[in-house]
Amino acid sequence: MITAFLLRSLDRRISIAVALLLAAAILVPVLNLATGPTHPLHVPTYIMALFGKYLTYALLALALDLVWGFCGILSLGHGAFFALGGYAMGMYLMRQIGSRGVYGDPILPDFMVFLNWKELPWFWHGFDQFWFAALMVLLVPGLLAFIFGWFAFRSRVNGVYLSIITQAMTYALLLAFFRNDMGFGGNNGMTDFKDILGFNIQADGTRASLFAATAIFLALSLTIASAIVRSKFGKVLVGVRDAESRTRFLGYRVEHFKLFTFVVSAMMAGIAGALYVPQVGIINPGEFAPANSIEVVIWTAVGGRGTLIGPIIGAILVNGGKTIFTGLFPEIWLFALGGLFVAVTLFLPKGVVGTISHYLGRRKAVTKAAPPPAQEDGIEPKIQAAE
Repeated sequence: MITAFLLRSLDRRISIAVALLLAAAILVPVLNLATGPTHPLHVPTYIMALFGKYLTYALLALALDLVWGFCGILSLGHGAFFALGGYAMGMYLMRQIGSRGVYGDPILPDFMVFLNWKELPWFWHGFDQFWFAALMVLLVPGLLAFIFGWFAFRSRVNGVYLSIITQAMTYALLLAFFRNDMGFGGNNGMTDFKDILGFNIQADGTRASLFAATAIFLALSLTIASAIVRSKFGKVLVGVRDAESRTRFLGYRVEHFKLFTFVVSAMMAGIAGALYVPQVGIINPGEFAPANSIEVVIWTAVGGRGTLIGPIIGAILVNGGKTIFTGLFPEIWLFALGGLFVAVTLFLPKGVVGTISHYLGRRKAVTKAAPPPAQEDGIEPKIQAAE
């Protein structure tokens, strides 16, 4: 039943995007592992890891688009959900180091030994098991989103005020995680990971598996998001976005629709963070920085808010450009990023995908509305006479 519900939500564009992601999940690891460095089709490990990171960013942008593009909630705090999912995975990876750490303690991570901690904090118990860490990747961001959304949406906080308090929440978590006594590594965070599920995290095979997992989760999340927005529930979401007061007047509990979507979006962001950490090898409080959440908004706006596919493309394009231009022009990249957002807002308010879709839609409408070619003089009367 659930499978049928998901499959019915796949229109042509979503189906193509999902197929491309699943093809990448197979093809890229094969080209990395089954071809030698001299082969013309070989994909180097560092390129695969780099694009794996881009795909985690794309999943984060998709999560934001679900609430901003279809529910009208401009969240400037999705970086917090991303970081919490990353910390949950980082705690699992730290527990897998065991006695191979710098200080050789089989239980305590290195930063706890350095800070003279005598025993493992209670909230670290269970993270030596992958299933528990995976559960926390979903539960912690989802619970925070539920508590935050419960109070914010019931109080009917909207617009810029909601955006400000989401950013304030992110900044508060940033300050909290910077403290050494929080038990999360303080300013340095967590790094020096060794294994994941018993496999060497630096091995090419593990890197390929992480890339494949990221592409598959992105395809699955895109399918789920499409199923949500194309259902009757999604139609109400669009009503909430465009005319919340009228939707409320019709009898819908608007806060419930917002809360459900916000929690699902936070869980997607948590999964993105969990997939990000083993591929980049570090997680620290810098991931909570408000600027990171603002960048996610830029990715979504550039690709096209409210299109689902647009934020994925926007995240890959912007971060690909960031990788290239920070090496070529490191002093002006931030100005270029800000200018890009301003330019998109002024000249491409629908984003890249939204603008292309709008243009193609208008062209198709004009083609349908065009009159049929005129008949040559005398042909139509002759036909009628012959009949």
